[in-house]
Amino acid sequence: MSSTMVAGPSWPVILHHDGLVLRPLRARDAGRWAELRTANRDWTGPWDSTLPPGSGEEPLDFPRLVRRYRRLGREGSALGWALALSEDGRTGGRVLGRAPMIGQVTVAGITRGAAQLASIGYWVDERHAGRGHTPRAVAMAADFCFDVVGLHRLEICICPENGPSHRVVAKLGWRYEGLRPRYLHIAGHWCDHDVYVRTAEERPPHGELARLLSRAGRPSDKP
Repeated sequence: MSSTMVAGPSWPVILHHDGLVLRPLRARDAGRWAELRTANRDWTGPWDSTLPPGSGEEPLDFPRLVRRYRRLGREGSALGWALALSEDGRTGGRVLGRAPMIGQVTVAGITRGAAQLASIGYWVDERHAGRGHTPRAVAMAADFCFDVVGLHRLEICICPENGPSHRVVAKLGWRYEGLRPRYLHIAGHWCDHDVYVRTAEERPPHGELARLLSRAGRPSDKP
């Protein structure tokens, strides 16, 4: 794996590479998380998942969200990471665990048995878009899922109109599998999603991050 793991392999897990950090969401992130979500309402809001009528669930506030991801992480059914930056060069687990949050990467729906699959979702602060952080973070998460968690298939599902997220998978080079009609409830509506896939057999020889870095000389566009 090209990124470095400083905590793990069981939850909590911290991954980092050249100042980019994937660390567990913490209760102390509440203020920063609220600030980012407010500042990026127009940037990420159109793609936020919502609860359909009759779901029987209530939206989670941030403390309950953190507790949920902590529990799911220990159970091995989801990985909820803050996407963060550590620009002072220090790589200790305690320092990386406090790195300032700029977004989020979530591995959801980890399924064992005959499937061995999961899906990856992500968002990043628009002020940090265009720097290649999101593709690198997703590549780090994918390498962890294949190499450590032992999954066989990863999916990224994106609304067709979400151009920035499509650019992420284009940089990663994942295979387009097709359209899932009315797949998820997004911003109050059942929305179609394009599905991009990577299986263990399709992985680049040295992993996702290595492939991405080998193409790093190409111009970057958002996110």
